[in-house]
Formats: sequence, structure tokens, C-alpha cells
Amino acid sequence: MMIDKPPINRKDYKHFYEITTRWMDNDVYGHVNNVTYYSYFDTVINQYLIEFAQLEIREAPIAAYVVRSNCNYLSGIAYPDKIEAGICVLKLGNSSVTYRIGIFKKGSQQACAYGSFVHVFVNRAEGTSVKIPDKYRQALGALIMSTQIKNTSRKL
Repeated sequence: MMIDKPPINRKDYKHFYEITTRWMDNDVYGHVNNVTYYSYFDTVINQYLIEFAQLEIREAPIAAYVVRSNCNYLSGIAYPDKIEAGICVLKLGNSSVTYRIGIFKKGSQQACAYGSFVHVFVNRAEGTSVKIPDKYRQALGALIMSTQIKNTSRKL
């Protein structure tokens, strides 16, 4: 059984956005609170869709709803740290997309945190999932990580 390496290096991501931490991101322990990372995830994914797929957040008849997310924490960040979020697409399905996101201190090669985020594309009026529109599919396709998969199975 092969265990995947955690996606903790900058090379594990395709596109990056800078984020400025805010005073209110810190919690009583003096670091960015865990729930804030999910806000970072949501922000960079939607920013990418706005820039590269012309996402219209308020008026589009099709919306992307979050149905699953997770985050793994490796080291802390705190205001006033400058951070960068890396994103890529792990899986592009018929109506859903799975993103991977890494949070890095600015200039660092190793992530402070990483996780995944799943969007399902939905017809707003009907509340039902729909095929990912072409403009989104094209933009998301550019984020797919290319990997080499070796076939090590043998026929007996």
C-alpha cells in the first residue's frame, strides 16, 4: 500500500494568492484561529473563479456550494504575518470539484496548513446539482496537477 505524501511544499500547488492576516484573525492563544483558515480557503477559491471564470457571486443562476472541507495544521501563523495560499484541483467531476489549498508564510517553501474543499455546482432556483459550466470547467482544468502514475501491477 502506498501512502501519499502530505502536500506541504510549494510545488504541490498551481496558483497562489497573497493574504494579509488581520488583528481579528488571532485568538486568545495569540495565533490565527483554526476557523479562519476555512475563510482563507473560501476566499482564494472564489477569487480564482472570479478572475478566471468570471464568477458572478450574487446574480449567476448557477452557484458553487461547499459540501465538504478539511484542514490539517502544521505550524502557527499570527497577525501581522503575510501569508500566501496555494490552490490546485485534485478532482474535476461532472458537477463537483475538489480543491487542495495550502497556507504558507510569505516566501516559505513549507505549508503551515493544508486541506481540501469540495464545491458542488447548483442551480440556485431549483437547488439541484448541475453539470459544471464550460467557463468554470476550463478555468478549473488549468489548476489540475499533472502527476505521473506508474502502473506497478502485473498479470499473473
